Amino acid sequence: MNLESSIKTLTKIGPAVEKRLNRLGIKTIRDLLWHFPHRYEDFSNQKNIADLVLGETASIKAKIIQINTVRTWKKRMILTEALLEDQTGQIKAIWFNQPYLAKTFLPGLILSLSGKTAFRDEELYLSNPAYENALNNTHTARLAPIYPETQGLSSRWLRTYIRSLLPMIKSIPDPLPNELKQKTKIIDLPRALNQIHFPKNFQEAEIAKRRFAFEELFFIQLAFLKNKHKLAQEKSPQIPINIELIKKFLKTLPFELTPDQKNSLWEIIQDLNKPYPMNRLLQGDVGSGKTIVALAAAMAVLNQNYRAVLMSPTEILAQQHFKTAKEIMARQEKKYSVGIATSSKKENLDAELLIGTHALISQSVNLKNIGLVIIDEQHRFGVSQRHALIKSQKLVPHFLSMSATPIPRTVALAVWGDLDISLIKEMPKARKKIITKIVPPEKRKAAYDFIRKEIEANRQVFVICPRIEEKIKENFEDFMPRQASWDDLLMSEVKAVKNEYKKLSGEIFPDLKIAMLHGQLKSKEKEAIMKKFTRGEIQILVSTSVVEVGIDIPNASIMMIEGAEHFGLAQLHQFRGRVGRGPHQSYCFLLTESPAKNSMERLKALEKFDSGFDLAERDLVLRGPGDLAGVRQSGLPDLAMASLKDIDLIKMARESALKILKSDPVLKNYPLLQKGTERFQKILHLE
Repeated sequence: MNLESSIKTLTKIGPAVEKRLNRLGIKTIRDLLWHFPHRYEDFSNQKNIADLVLGETASIKAKIIQINTVRTWKKRMILTEALLEDQTGQIKAIWFNQPYLAKTFLPGLILSLSGKTAFRDEELYLSNPAYENALNNTHTARLAPIYPETQGLSSRWLRTYIRSLLPMIKSIPDPLPNELKQKTKIIDLPRALNQIHFPKNFQEAEIAKRRFAFEELFFIQLAFLKNKHKLAQEKSPQIPINIELIKKFLKTLPFELTPDQKNSLWEIIQDLNKPYPMNRLLQGDVGSGKTIVALAAAMAVLNQNYRAVLMSPTEILAQQHFKTAKEIMARQEKKYSVGIATSSKKENLDAELLIGTHALISQSVNLKNIGLVIIDEQHRFGVSQRHALIKSQKLVPHFLSMSATPIPRTVALAVWGDLDISLIKEMPKARKKIITKIVPPEKRKAAYDFIRKEIEANRQVFVICPRIEEKIKENFEDFMPRQASWDDLLMSEVKAVKNEYKKLSGEIFPDLKIAMLHGQLKSKEKEAIMKKFTRGEIQILVSTSVVEVGIDIPNASIMMIEGAEHFGLAQLHQFRGRVGRGPHQSYCFLLTESPAKNSMERLKALEKFDSGFDLAERDLVLRGPGDLAGVRQSGLPDLAMASLKDIDLIKMARESALKILKSDPVLKNYPLLQKGTERFQKILHLE
């Protein structure tokens, strides 16, 4: 069996079925066999008819005595009723809108049925049970796999077809070496495929999931580590370590760096001194001082007559970095030029330090002689974008990524395994702790009164409106056409901001200066609003969660978050970090109307913990890795993503990958590992 062959090569896969499978992302035999169940229906409770109890899910084997179809005019449904019998008694089974069953099931046929018992017309019956010939054991009397489905392609069809392929899986070579499986106690591939699709019990299913999760994490680590090895073969500008230069730079700052900032800067300076490209992630809380560290590194590069580039995800953030960089460079003994390139503003494009958005890689921008590229909040820089930055370079620039989203170190290694990681956990000493409070509906008025007092003391306020509800996201494809755009749903965020703005400006604070910021505004409009907010001309700024408001407003002392339960802890912490940047005591109000216990547990964690890293660990436990901002965009396959909670499995995968590559750097003796690694390099856009 060639796993990379098209599903068209399989029997009974015509154009119509192929189209449906494609909708599920299934194009190859591998895709079909690796289309794993997302849950299992437990039909393993086998009983005699006489022992059935109301409301339980059970399986029986029984003979059909009679079967017929009736129409219910009131509900306009067709009911198919079958009278069933075993050696202990009789019971009816009722199916809804499946009239063909009356022709399929003939009296005398012995069926295996699994379903839930219900009560109707003073008698017990099986409601819409799964069924099959009693000689089979695919859909009933077992753990029945429930797959991600699409219209016209049910779990029943997928169960039947995948089971027909399983006898052939013995011919599939296992990419994991035997010695690795023995050491890690991971089961082999044929057994894992059998157990994940048709486990005898939940323990078997978990053992199979663990095998595939390990395999994905292992190949991801191999791909990252090989990419790291490949980068090490490239040539970069070798920047001498100039301690005196760094000391002079630090003396021009109005504050002293924290020990974490100093350690991170030293790690970066050492990397810049190597003849191959640095590829480092600088992680730290909002306001922990990552930008200063990055600019200090840029100074070392500029001093050697190379240029530096700082790329931001939004124009607002690019403008903020431009302003900060100009102020800092103006204080230096040697004056370095600073330029900016965004879609709406291009200034001094030949500058030694160039700051901007994706507009930096447009043809009009001079990118020659770049020694350092700093990427803000964009962990996995796209291959095409990276190529655009290095295509005109004689030497490959050093790369430094910055993230204000604290992520547990082990998880970061799984998600960005080819990056060296520097952590800034400490906050500047002068920074006051932000007081965080959960605000239930009955305390909303008190919160508004407090906000008014702060504004009377010449402070400013952020108001963040909630995202689309999780339910809408999860069920998007269930009720929206596949060709529909997310724009229709994202409109609800804009609507929420407009409604909140209308309420605050019209009812709560009609006498105050209030503005709103959202994604539908033009760049110039956003920039004008942020300038007014910076100058204090706006007292309350109402914004969507998708608009980056990471501008430094020292006078802002309150962050109010509506519908706080809709956000992950890491994201709430990011919002909270937008205030507390000045000398004033600052506050974060988490407004919620949710009585859900798990929502309150998360919000209470925000009241308790100041550290973003502590909160990220908590969010990982409470909500899972998909809610750690930045991880969602990592490109990790589903099982690897789900396994980011399993720290031991991540460590085992990384250690195993390191050991194999140490003994065989090019995987010459492991052709299947080489092939699998290449596949994951494509998945992760590392090729």
